[in-house]
This record gives sequence, structure tokens and C-alpha cells, in this order.
Amino acid sequence: MKKIRTLEDLNQRLTDDFVWRKKEISDLKALIETRSFTTSKHNALLRSGVALLYAHWEGYIRTAATSYLEFVARQKLTYGELAINFVAIAMKAKLNEANDTNKATVFTAVTNLILTQVHQTSSIPYEDIISTASNLSSAILREITCLLGLDYSFYQTKEVIINEQLLKRRNAIAHGEYLSLDRDEYQQLHDEILAMMENFRTQVENSACQKLYIRNQCT
Repeated sequence: MKKIRTLEDLNQRLTDDFVWRKKEISDLKALIETRSFTTSKHNALLRSGVALLYAHWEGYIRTAATSYLEFVARQKLTYGELAINFVAIAMKAKLNEANDTNKATVFTAVTNLILTQVHQTSSIPYEDIISTASNLSSAILREITCLLGLDYSFYQTKEVIINEQLLKRRNAIAHGEYLSLDRDEYQQLHDEILAMMENFRTQVENSACQKLYIRNQCT
């Protein structure tokens, strides 16, 4: 997969990943809207639709967030230039390494980096940093937005949708439980999830375009 070095690379990755997900979701929605199925087949489609919506919701947030991290990492800014949230990501990785080794020399090196190496080129890990724990709740989404320096307020108004209408239903389906859902409820859920995915994409694009990953750009 192509490395994300430029704003164009980032926007292309965000667009490509969104387009195929939206098409798959829309194709299933078109089937759900078909009225020629029996009730049992229609119910099965609705259950499949919820599971697919969740899969693409989680997958897109993780991919978009990871792509933004890679973009910022490849700008090769110094620690002094980076916005604090990205410095925190770099420091967390180094502190975790120090904790794993339990060596005083590693702790000392990390402490020295924090205190003195503001002019050193940053090293930001981006692979396997974004974790959804296979349950992308509003609480986990809040942590992801904080990690990336994004505004969470839009999603705060959607917490019931995320936690109750999507995640809780998806978990019920995954555990083999019966789920009652009609076409109109699914339509509303479909529209809300796509809107949140598009909003997240726009936030990432705007943050990259406005260089909000640079410390003085955030003040």
C-alpha cells in the first residue's frame, strides 16, 4: 500500500476507503428496500445490515485515524513543532518500551527526551496505535478524537445512536440474539452512520489541510 507522505496521499486514502465501504452499505440497503422478500428473509437482511454498518463504521474510523497518524509521522517534525497530542503518542510508546524492559537506562533516555530533545526529529508510531477493541463505543471514539486532536462535540449528540442503536444491536446479533428492527429504523441508522463517517473524514482532511498537527497552528 502506498505510503502517506502528502496531503494528496492522505485525501486519496480517505476517499478510496470511504467509497468502497459506502457502496457496499448502499448495495445492501437497496436489497433491504426491496419488498419482494418474505418476512423472514427481510429480517435476515436487516440483521445483516446492522452488522455490516457496524463493521464499516469501526473499519473506517480505524483506517482514517491510522492514515492521519501516518501522515503526521511522515512530516518528520521536531518534538517542539508537534501538537501536544502527537507528542503524547510518541512519549507513550517510549514509556511503554521503558516499562517493558524495566531498565533504568531506558527510563533515563525517555526522561531526557521529554526534557531536552525538543529539537530532535520526532518518531511517531502509527501502526496498531488506534484500537477500537472491536467495540467502537462513544467512549472509545472520544479517546480516538483526543488522540488525534479532533473535536468530539459532533459525536456527543450521537452517543445514543452509537451505543444503543448500533453497537448494542450489533453485539446482540453477534451473540445470536433475536433483534426486532423495521425498515424505517434501519434507514435512519444507515443515514446517521454514513453521516458520522463522512464527518470524521472531513475532520481529518481539515486538520491535515490546516496543519493542526503543528503546535502553533493549534493555539
